[in-house]
Amino acid sequence: MQRDESTVRYERVDSDYFEARRLRKYARVGSLWALGVGAVISGDFFGWNFGLASGGFGGLFIATGIITVLFTCLCFSIAEMSPALPHTGGAYSFARSAMGPWGGYITGLAENMEYVLTPAVIVVGIGGYLQAIFETPEAYAPLWWGLTYAVFVGLNTKGVETAFRFTVGITLVALAILVVFWIGAIPHFDFARYALNIEPDAGASRWLPFGARGIFAALPFAIWFYLAIEQLPLAAEEAHDPRRDMPRGILLGLLTLVVCAFLTLILSAGIAPGAAALGTSPDPLFDGFKTIFGDGIGSRLLAGLAVAGLVASFHSIIFAYGRQIYSLSRAGYFPRWLSKTHAQRETPHVALVVGAVIGYAVALAIWWFGSGSAVGAILLNLAVFGAVISYVLQMLSFILLRVRMPHIERPYVSPLGIPGAVIAMAIAGLTLVALFVADPVYQGVAVAAAVWYALGILYFALYGRHRLVFSPEEAFARDHGRDETGAS
Repeated sequence: MQRDESTVRYERVDSDYFEARRLRKYARVGSLWALGVGAVISGDFFGWNFGLASGGFGGLFIATGIITVLFTCLCFSIAEMSPALPHTGGAYSFARSAMGPWGGYITGLAENMEYVLTPAVIVVGIGGYLQAIFETPEAYAPLWWGLTYAVFVGLNTKGVETAFRFTVGITLVALAILVVFWIGAIPHFDFARYALNIEPDAGASRWLPFGARGIFAALPFAIWFYLAIEQLPLAAEEAHDPRRDMPRGILLGLLTLVVCAFLTLILSAGIAPGAAALGTSPDPLFDGFKTIFGDGIGSRLLAGLAVAGLVASFHSIIFAYGRQIYSLSRAGYFPRWLSKTHAQRETPHVALVVGAVIGYAVALAIWWFGSGSAVGAILLNLAVFGAVISYVLQMLSFILLRVRMPHIERPYVSPLGIPGAVIAMAIAGLTLVALFVADPVYQGVAVAAAVWYALGILYFALYGRHRLVFSPEEAFARDHGRDETGAS
């Protein structure tokens, strides 16, 4: 992709423009670790389990291994790019410097789909747990969703200090709940009886009840164990020392999530009610707690605490989409009014509210049109569609930055280099294909996501590309870029 800037137009803005769009520095490595782990930890509480229905235990286990390789390669590459380009734009910032305005927008649009829809997936999970705990009718689900959005968008607008303190606290609580579950599950563990209780297709084994097709079909759900760890670069302008702390936060977060993913998958599937029932459960950890503690006040109390895992991710990804929308709109790719920050709290309150409205509206539309029982899985596939496109483009950006900008300072250098980025691209591309062909139920979902993506590109082609602003991401690309001949 050529870094062609001749098809866009930049407009001059005065100093008041950026003064009305200020962010406050606060985060250090501990806060960044919590933001990364907190953004993903809900994947251990809800979402991954749908992969059991698609691939059986063996299919999901192998798919999780493949996705672990993807995120290892992805995170090492991002750990190199983020301190070298320490801007709020994240994926858009990387692609903007590597591939020009069009490449930056296309990458940012994919990431935007991921971060706006991922909280919608999580809020459905929160609603499922709260319905189970309080035994409310299914018709009340959208009320739980709306209440949850209102509370945590409000919390995110209070200021970056409040947001990060809550992130650290709720992430530690979520991890503690998982530890209680893992320890409690061990005495009940019977791998052959529970993890392999899905009836296999003719000629298939209980380990792989749907054969190799099951591995392929489980890939989008295995991503849920890691999806959104890559959001950390969005906090770069609110970190005290992103060049030092960002790589540490990303890689420590990844290590934590790898341990959580495999312990949760193996121990959850290896106790009652087993893989067959968990594959369609809206609250899989609650089912596990009922096995460990019985269907009484103890399990309900722990299930209530288990909502902390979903809340941690919900809160953290609200932070992420707020900064992502803020960055793209500050540069003019999205409408500029979305990037205004609160005068005293210096939080992107407009972007936070608008992102919540879009996510809630999509979830409600799916629920209204008769897909109430599958709304979480449908939203998950929509979010994964945007994520894997973003991963492919970020890895392409990594490769191009190595080739086109070898001169920029890189405080951290990925030991996996370009081969690691190529591996991540290949697995992400395979997962994108899986969305379209592995399960006919979700083919329409992927097509709908593709339409959304196409409409976003149309907006930029007709309007957005004529109203860009030299934000920090744009200025860095201009000042450090090279033309196609290689001259500075």
